[in-house]
Amino acid sequence: MASEENPLSNVLTAAEMMRLLFFLSMAFICYTYLGYPAGLYVRSKLFSRPVKKRHQNQLTGVSVVIAARNEAATMERRLANLIEIHYPVHLFEVLVVSDGSDDCTNQIVKQFANRHDNITLIHYEPSRGKPYALNKGVMAAKGEIIVFTDSRQRFDADTVAELTANFSDSAVGCVSGELIFVDSLDSTIQKEMGAYWHFEKWIRKMESRSGSVPGATGAVYAVRKRLYNAIPEETILDDVLIPMTIVMQGYRCVFDPAARAYDAVSKDMASEITRKIRTLAGNWQLLKIAPTLLMPQKNPIWWGFLSHKIFRLIVPFMMICLLFSNLFLWEPFFVVILICQILFYGLALYAWIRPQAREKRPVNLIYFFVNLNYAALMGAWYFFSGNIARTWKKA
Repeated sequence: MASEENPLSNVLTAAEMMRLLFFLSMAFICYTYLGYPAGLYVRSKLFSRPVKKRHQNQLTGVSVVIAARNEAATMERRLANLIEIHYPVHLFEVLVVSDGSDDCTNQIVKQFANRHDNITLIHYEPSRGKPYALNKGVMAAKGEIIVFTDSRQRFDADTVAELTANFSDSAVGCVSGELIFVDSLDSTIQKEMGAYWHFEKWIRKMESRSGSVPGATGAVYAVRKRLYNAIPEETILDDVLIPMTIVMQGYRCVFDPAARAYDAVSKDMASEITRKIRTLAGNWQLLKIAPTLLMPQKNPIWWGFLSHKIFRLIVPFMMICLLFSNLFLWEPFFVVILICQILFYGLALYAWIRPQAREKRPVNLIYFFVNLNYAALMGAWYFFSGNIARTWKKA
């Protein structure tokens, strides 16, 4: 009599499951930080799509929109910078949308508006949030091109002209400029932020050369006004949602390093984590308010959006899975990886306990990377626990 087949014979053993989890986690992490950039580089070489950028004699109208709330400390410097922009005054306007400001912001803008006809204050009460301010500013704008920026940064004199020159290409609907961090003696993470931002900008350049960037630099980007769709008032990442809605209309979002804005680095790791928690929670929120971003038939850069914006949210969970599964695998290869992981997290913990250790750049880079992934975990927690408003307030 034939023996009955064991129904569990086709089920993976615990060791096999841990091995599968280990390699899946490692593959995911490696793809996100190594595979995707490598693929972008190859694609940018094989399928380059240069922008037909042209500085025209007949320039188009430009409206700079600044959403501001209680920005008295920086507004005067910001407006002084914008009136020095190299662009025909009759084609250039600045709209400051004061979102319920109750400090001296409105008075400062009014003083500039009294001296410069192309500066306008739009003020309302009570505060409705940045997305509402952006929608209101775009609605009032006269220019065909809208430039978004904040009150904290400053532009090069040619930044606006560089941005608008890209719209000579009819396929371009959004242009992101380059944010440059200036040296700050007050910052303890200057080098680490510089290294991270250098990597991020390289990614954006590769995406732009071969197609579109899934988002823009909030401090300096421009869009065609006719392509702008009002964004929900709860939106956190307007600089991702606005460009992506334009991409989903069939236009490109490109990156132009010639259009430069300047800003200071976060003062310390705590400040940077607070900022990143808001940003990363905002990425989760995008999937809620714009689920079509996940649909290949709606989003022409679906895979790039996932690889750049969403997979990084999942990496910290994969890091946990990698360490957890590694604890159950004792072959020589896995033991070596486990030791490396223990050393990696041990150095990050040591740098947290003893700040002096961060003076060594490799240690500080590890500390910075672990903290960024901690921020990703917290961003997920704030979003899924319903505390996303708290991240907006803190930011």
